[in-house]
Amino acid sequence: MIRVLLVDDQELVRAGLRRIMQTTDELDVVAECADGDEVVDAVRVHRPDVVVMDIRMKRIDGVEATKRLRSDDASPPVLVLTTFDDDELLSAALRAGAAGFQLKDAPGEEIVRAITTVAEGEAWLDPGVTGRVLATYRSSAPTAQSTRALEQLTPREIDVLKLIGRGATNNEIAQGLFISDVTVKSHVGHIFMKLGVRDRAGAIVFAFDSGLVTPSV
Repeated sequence: MIRVLLVDDQELVRAGLRRIMQTTDELDVVAECADGDEVVDAVRVHRPDVVVMDIRMKRIDGVEATKRLRSDDASPPVLVLTTFDDDELLSAALRAGAAGFQLKDAPGEEIVRAITTVAEGEAWLDPGVTGRVLATYRSSAPTAQSTRALEQLTPREIDVLKLIGRGATNNEIAQGLFISDVTVKSHVGHIFMKLGVRDRAGAIVFAFDSGLVTPSV
């Protein structure tokens, strides 16, 4: 079972999301928060595997709550859920350390898939807004810093990073490059270390920032 901390300032929304998660045996909502300022303490007490975070809340929004939580490298991954296709806010959530984002109006099975994917250490970017969000995130041109970081990667690591940037899972990368899952994990670890990112979402954003992958808007 994947332990979920549900964060949303609207009780009816939390109830709806809870019902969606109860449709599968994979997810267990172990706690709920009514605002972003409750998240750090709730994670400390309940030890969830993933935090499902609303982006707009009254006291502390999802961006700031994510930033506070992710200041601890041992914290669980965060999936941002929002009814707003606000490119700037979603970009800010990625910069704060969120592992991905999903619009709330998606079908229930897609929300479940997003949560389980993030809990398993992958990134999840809602395809409905990914191009625009990453276009907003991306610099107008590759920076000197990103260019230098790319020069540290081997040709195979660049191949892997391109596929990460396109949203491929480790298994899909292994199949696409005809290598083992173990080899993919090794490449991913080296990429994280060389680029100075701590998770898959950071690597995806780097791939766009550097111009290695171009968003489809």
